[in-house]
Amino acid sequence: MNIIQKVRNFFKEVYAELRKTNWLSRKEVLRYTIIVLIVTVVVSAILGGLDYIFSEILKTFILK
Repeated sequence: MNIIQKVRNFFKEVYAELRKTNWLSRKEVLRYTIIVLIVTVVVSAILGGLDYIFSEILKTFILK
């Protein structure tokens, strides 16, 4: 089997697998995207707050 046949076979198999995939609806994709964005903002706010608190503690007690 030469390289061209291998590549062609690979893409045929990829196409067959993609046909089996259960794709999400547009509504589900939008909902999950919003959830990810909200969680990202919340986690970044928490980490930013912790960074600020620890930097203030360092300035106050250690770096007098």
